[in-house]
Parts: sequence; structure tokens; C-alpha cells
Amino acid sequence: MSNFQDIINSNKPVLVDFFATWCGPCKTLAPILKDVKDNLKDGISIIKIDVDKNQQLASQYQVRGVPTMILFQNGKQLWRQSGVVEKQQIISTILQKMG
Repeated sequence: MSNFQDIINSNKPVLVDFFATWCGPCKTLAPILKDVKDNLKDGISIIKIDVDKNQQLASQYQVRGVPTMILFQNGKQLWRQSGVVEKQQIISTILQKMG
């Protein structure tokens, strides 16, 4: 996935959701991330990375469990969290990190 670097080097924040199709909590997180996107609109990009299809990328970012979210801006990792997180917490963390 060569354009992954291009995506995370954006000056718009990018929330990367490392997930797996077999992961129950990942399914719980999906609609939460949709709500986050609906709230923040064009202020953020959210991309999903299937760890089974992108094992090299997952190991590069030391993703040990799914779901794991990593927030990037200008290629820098600003925040990282594993597990399901409430919508409001994700939004306030993103806004704080963008601050």
C-alpha cells in the first residue's frame, strides 16, 4: 500500500482504523467512526486497514490487537488507542490533538 504514506502525510488529520473482519469489537467501532466522520465532516479523513490483508503495515505500526486507531497528521502519530472508544471521546481527542 504505497499511497498509505501519502495519505498520512496529509496536513488534514487522518484516523486509521486497523481492524479485522472477524473481530466483534471492530464491528462495534465501525458505526461510531461513521458518526465521528459525520460530526467532523471534511476536518478529518478516516481510513480502514484490514490487518489480515495488510500484515506488513500492521506490524510496521506494531498493531498487536484490533481494533486499533492511530491518528496521524503530517506523517506524525498524534494519538493511538486500542479497543472500542466512545464517539465523544474520539471527537474530543481529535479536536484536542488538532488544536
